[in-house]
Amino acid sequence: MKSAKFWGSLGVVSAAALTLVACGKGGNSANTDDTKQASKFSPVVPNKSTKEGGTVKQAIETDTPFTGIFASELTTTQTDVDVMEPGLEGLFDVDDDYRINDKGPATMKLDRKNNTITIMVKKGVKWSDGKQVVAKDLEFSYEIMANKATKSQRYTSSIASIKGMKEYHDGKAKTISGLEMPDGENGRKLIIHYDKLKPGMYNSGNGYFSENAQPYHYLKNVPFSKLESSDQIRKKPMFFGPYKVDKVVRGQSVTWSPNKYYWRGKPKLNKVICQVVSTKSASQAIKSQRFDVARVINSQWKQVKDTKGVNFVAKIPLEYSYLGFKVGKWDAKKGKNVMNPNAKMNNKSLRKAIAYAMNISQATKRYTGGLTFQIPTLIPAQFGDYFDKDAKGYDYNLKKANELLDKAGYKKKGKWRVQPNGKPLKIKILVSEGSDPSKEPITQNYIQQWHKIGLNVSLINNRLIEFNSYVDKVQNDDPEIDMFTGAWSLSSEPSPNDLYGEGAPFDMTRFVTPENTKLLNAIDSEKAFDHKYRVEQFHKWQEYMNEEAYCIPMTNSYQITAVNGKITGYSVKPSDLNDKWFKVAYVK
Repeated sequence: MKSAKFWGSLGVVSAAALTLVACGKGGNSANTDDTKQASKFSPVVPNKSTKEGGTVKQAIETDTPFTGIFASELTTTQTDVDVMEPGLEGLFDVDDDYRINDKGPATMKLDRKNNTITIMVKKGVKWSDGKQVVAKDLEFSYEIMANKATKSQRYTSSIASIKGMKEYHDGKAKTISGLEMPDGENGRKLIIHYDKLKPGMYNSGNGYFSENAQPYHYLKNVPFSKLESSDQIRKKPMFFGPYKVDKVVRGQSVTWSPNKYYWRGKPKLNKVICQVVSTKSASQAIKSQRFDVARVINSQWKQVKDTKGVNFVAKIPLEYSYLGFKVGKWDAKKGKNVMNPNAKMNNKSLRKAIAYAMNISQATKRYTGGLTFQIPTLIPAQFGDYFDKDAKGYDYNLKKANELLDKAGYKKKGKWRVQPNGKPLKIKILVSEGSDPSKEPITQNYIQQWHKIGLNVSLINNRLIEFNSYVDKVQNDDPEIDMFTGAWSLSSEPSPNDLYGEGAPFDMTRFVTPENTKLLNAIDSEKAFDHKYRVEQFHKWQEYMNEEAYCIPMTNSYQITAVNGKITGYSVKPSDLNDKWFKVAYVK
């Protein structure tokens, strides 16, 4: 599932690419003792000699039953993805920079002269019923995404750039003309035709092609409209990964056993059980070792960090939280963002003052467990040289905030400042509820900071909003919203176009300028096949976004997993994600 971007504290998958996270994290000082400790964590458990057999129980931390839609093209929650892990294997392995390599179940070759991508499945890559994965299985993945009857959220403008995809989606063609199977449906080769290729296509998560397959022979008789609710998807899904489904207890657990046809060899374990546990019980479950693998909820870190017989592995996920300013609306008819130059928050000095008044490091140091840290830019550091390490971001500076407001004409009239035109200035902020109990006090802290510089800021409805209601209000540009906090969980291709482009519904601020469009187009242009040029454009874009301050980068966090000390092979490195469960075993 490296190709998904999600949104929501529940990780709602939207489209081929995105996820808004109800950010319950907040940032904190990277200098706390806990953060120092977290930074020392390895992404892998110690490597030891293994033995055959045994059962591993993985905790799936959620306060609601999982939906159990076990198909990458249709699933809408991160929880389903977590439950699918032991059997779900993507077509491609990647390196630690998420660049696709030839080590996985399939290979990929770009032909820039002919604007094609050729995907070749390796011989011996088989479904759990022993059937070879073939070209039709690859092609069928696109049909599921593009057929309107499935209501898949994965049909996006990126996937639609394949020739013939739009005609198929609109019901004007029975097949997708840009998907060619030169050796027939039972061959192993799929050639994908485009008008032009994009530089991001070398990376997993780019959204321009599917990184999954579905067993056509198993699903072909299920109508597209019934696919999502079918037993073949819900009760007896089929995968070509290391384990196959034995039993699904709806919404509660999935039991897996080895796929005897698995192409890399025989998995070591007898069973893997993925079982739901509430977030409130998560720390107790780790301390009592009810589970062999369990995600640590960051606010509970101090309760579990001294647990014996456990190895803690950590990674910094491709995520960030941010503060956004509403300066326009989404025009559904035109399919683009339209900025309002007269919007209350369409004043750069006001936005910058709000950013400088936020004591992000201090607040989160006080209220969180030390596993979250402030970030300077909207491109995470995990993206290597695309990240601008010289970006300054917005450190706490009340003096600078006051100076900016004074100079821009936001004069004080009693306790509060007024607009430059003399009218009262009231600013409403929308914040969603989150699983982290520190969310509320951190938010109230920021509001107090804004009050210190004379800005009359208050929460919409005077409280944090339930997440689904928050999504509805932000997506539909509720006129009450002046600013909002949010977070993105990103795909592993770093282009920000799907989040901040003029035609991106996920550009929730609705900020649009010719310069922003120009920079985003440069990042994904033909010239950007030159890595140095693409890096330069990424750095220019980050500098521009920080200067314009329509979207203020806030925080990211360590993500820690507790793993039974008797287990080896478990890893959270990007290069290990595709075959992780094949390697997991008990030590001798």
